[in-house]
Amino acid sequence: MIKPIKKEDTLLEEIKATANKSEGLRIWWLGQSGFLIQWNKFHLLLDPYLSDSLTRKYANTEKQHVRMSELVISPEKLNFIDLVTSSHNHTDHLDAETLNPILDANPGIQFIIPEANRDFVAERLGCDRNIPIGLVDQQSHILNDKVSITAIPSAHNELETNEIGQHKFLGFIIKVGPYTIYHSGDTLWYEGLESKVAPFKPDVMLLPINGNRPERKIAGNMSSEEAAKFGKAIDTGVVIPHHYDMFEFNTEDPANFVKAAEQEGIPYKVLEIGGKLEI
Repeated sequence: MIKPIKKEDTLLEEIKATANKSEGLRIWWLGQSGFLIQWNKFHLLLDPYLSDSLTRKYANTEKQHVRMSELVISPEKLNFIDLVTSSHNHTDHLDAETLNPILDANPGIQFIIPEANRDFVAERLGCDRNIPIGLVDQQSHILNDKVSITAIPSAHNELETNEIGQHKFLGFIIKVGPYTIYHSGDTLWYEGLESKVAPFKPDVMLLPINGNRPERKIAGNMSSEEAAKFGKAIDTGVVIPHHYDMFEFNTEDPANFVKAAEQEGIPYKVLEIGGKLEI
């Protein structure tokens, strides 16, 4: 099993050591599509999956979710989070065993979801349906004059909406001080995605690379090659791949992304689980 470069209390010590640092941006990969962003005392947690709930759920089925990597940190230890997201309803992005301990440990936290998913989220987490903050296409939530988050539709595999046209799958543009980050959630590269993302001129793009393979019998994402080409199309600062090394049946070799990124000539950073990028 893959061991995080830093985990549990060792990772926590590293995060807290720079918590009050006013300069620079730090991004830690927590596995799958989960990232922790730290800037000037703010901590934003994107789509965390920090449990073994899926492994247990599918243990006796034909779609076993065999873990490839160790758990990087227990969710209840993350008691300093200002905002957490769930980009869509799949359990590796909306996990009650992850999110409930985080919500309990952070009474003032803001919880961002697609507005279309409000009732589903409330039912899964057993929380008041008014607790999450729901966003729709192009809508922004402003934390303060330095931090905001804006919704961008994602296609996983389709641009799926509810009966009033609200998207069920989102990505997020996160602005923290002078930095802009695009977290795609789970998505294919659909027609028009680049025109939605490019105006924000992201410094960092967090993109999935596990691909879209029908034999897996699950919704897919960009491939390594598509993520690299999308990075070039947007002309971003740096692309960080995600959505691999969690489950054996649904992963990708990051070396394929490295090869594609170098062919496209884009800046990139492949993180180890528990590893960070500092800008």
